[in-house]
Parts: sequence; C-alpha cells; structure tokens
Amino acid sequence: MNALLKHLRAESAAIADFIALLGEEEQAMVGGSFSDLPALTHRKSELQRRMGELDQQREALQKAMGFPTGRAGADAAAASQGEETHAAWAHLLALAGQAQAGNSHNASIVFTHLDFTQNALRFLRASGQMFYGPDGARRSAAGTGNRLALG
Repeated sequence: MNALLKHLRAESAAIADFIALLGEEEQAMVGGSFSDLPALTHRKSELQRRMGELDQQREALQKAMGFPTGRAGADAAAASQGEETHAAWAHLLALAGQAQAGNSHNASIVFTHLDFTQNALRFLRASGQMFYGPDGARRSAAGTGNRLALG
C-alpha cells in the first residue's frame, strides 16, 4: 500500500468519526439533552484539530511527491497512484461533503433554538410583567410572588 493511500484512509476514518459525532450532536439538540453538548463540542473541536493536522500532512506528502498543495494537486497525486488511491480520494471527498452538510444542518438547529429563545425573551419583556421572581418562583398576576405549588 502506498503512503498516500494509507494517509487517505486515515483521513477518511477521522472524517467518518466526525460525521458520527455530528449525529450525536444532532440527537442531543433535538432530544433536549443540552447538558451533553459541552462534552460533544469538546470532542468535535479535537476531531476538527485532528482533521486539520491530517490535511496538512497530506498536503506535505503530495508536495514531497512533486504535486502542488490544494485540491488540484491532491487530485493529480491521487490519480498518479492508481485506481485504488484515486477511489480513496473520491471517498474522502464524499465524506467531507457529508460532514459539511451535517455541520450546516446542526448549525441550523442551533439558530432555530436561538431564534425561539430570543423571541420568547422579547415577548416576556414586551409584556411588562415579571412572570418569575429572582428566586425562580412564578409570580401571580398581581405580582405578589405567591407560589402556585408548595415545594
């Protein structure tokens, strides 16, 4: 197995891990498990760092092979190493597209939650009433602070 093929497979594995993590992130947001998000975000950052390192290593490898950095150089380097390497490069590109789409999808979920929260806050502020006191207890319509339930 040539060095480029080996590297492309490692890079593809990292992207596949990232895609799986995006799925976990989506499920946490959709399922309301927001307390899971900090750990997922940390793992996501680590995978993004790792994918960046692998990308730089691949570009260094293709440059050592006599090809320029960037997409055109990667295309040429993969094609020069035979069909198996060229197929591995195509697979990596397909995974990268899936990762980009998944990341965009999750971002849209984040912005949807953010818009909902901002609209709810605007409504509460516009009403001029404090629905909850500093202690978190719901205030009655008269603003006396009576609790609806004891506890």
